[in-house]
Amino acid sequence: MGRHRNDPRGVGQVMAIVGAVVLLVTLVALGGYFLYRSLPGTGDSVSANASEAAAEGVDADEMGVLFIRVVGESSDVFVRVPGGDVLLDQELAQGHSVNYPDNTDGLEVSIGDPAAVEVYVNGSQRDISDRSPGHTFTLNP
Repeated sequence: MGRHRNDPRGVGQVMAIVGAVVLLVTLVALGGYFLYRSLPGTGDSVSANASEAAAEGVDADEMGVLFIRVVGESSDVFVRVPGGDVLLDQELAQGHSVNYPDNTDGLEVSIGDPAAVEVYVNGSQRDISDRSPGHTFTLNP
């Protein structure tokens, strides 16, 4: 006597294979998605210590002590507390911005491409477009 056509062991093996294939396809798809999101310029996230603001129409009252908006293709932006914690060290793409609402300890700022950004200090624009790459400045508390 051979196996019967409705042998539950055979059906279970087929279901296990189908389940494994579905799991494999799902893992490959998720891996591809997260790999794509990790590439520079494909994510929308900015450092947790800085808040992202809309690229259009920010009131001077909402800009805080330091507001940087990328209007060119991209720029490296580095912000830290003098002699202390790094708040942001990231390349920001066009349309992204960061806002630091208060300045209790001061801030050291370095802009990779000054012509690619708009910088506002206490709501007033500071034109740094003619400065050399890697321009740095300090905001005192």
